[in-house]
Amino acid sequence: MASLGHVAVGLAAGRLHASERPWPAMLGFSALSLLPDLDVVAFAFGVPYEHPLGHRGASHSLLVALALGALCVPLARAPARRLRLGLLAAGVAASHGLLDTLTDGGLGAALLWPFDDARLFAPLRPIPVAPIGAGMLSARGLYVLAVEALMFAPLLLYALWPRERLSA
Repeated sequence: MASLGHVAVGLAAGRLHASERPWPAMLGFSALSLLPDLDVVAFAFGVPYEHPLGHRGASHSLLVALALGALCVPLARAPARRLRLGLLAAGVAASHGLLDTLTDGGLGAALLWPFDDARLFAPLRPIPVAPIGAGMLSARGLYVLAVEALMFAPLLLYALWPRERLSA
């Protein structure tokens, strides 16, 4: 994926979570939605793509998503909202690996790590895989961005559509 879809999920989750002044939540959830792809740093250390710690490996697992959700729980301002924030954060983090299983390339995502190192794909794979790095500036990269913009337009519209201000 070109990450536009991941950001769309984060923006929509932030808008859902914070009805007033949603931008901090939208930015935070967007960062959380992109966090699993920090595993590309492993390439610089010689970790191969197919290694459990390689790209789309452990960081894309559902267990790591649950852990990230748990780490977000203390960030809730109101104690009554902690569980909701943790579940929403876990869902956003889990969406990354799940969306990556819908791509038409790569090795799949290690959703079940550490219990199983298998890389999984969904039966239907409508999202074109994006080139990594500077390849995003190629014709292929721009094509992937355009496809994602169309596929995730509903989430982007929900997140970014102006809301009426309620008068006091």
